[in-house]
Amino acid sequence: MTFSLNSTGLPLQDLIFGASVYFPPLFKAVLVGFVIWLVTHRLLRDWMYSGEIWHPMLMDLSLFVLSVCLGLAVLTVW
Repeated sequence: MTFSLNSTGLPLQDLIFGASVYFPPLFKAVLVGFVIWLVTHRLLRDWMYSGEIWHPMLMDLSLFVLSVCLGLAVLTVW
């Protein structure tokens, strides 16, 4: 009896292939977006926390979401 890890058609192999196709681009976008958010948060921190525009926590969250979207766009175009 031999067991081969390279057998095709196994459900585990399909799961690993699916994870490698769908998960890393989203994870990469979150990482790139986090770096973008760190830079923009540092630049806009005083303005955001002054409360002129919006609630600071909502502004921070929306800035993070926009940064992740920008990170996804950068990864898609690049």
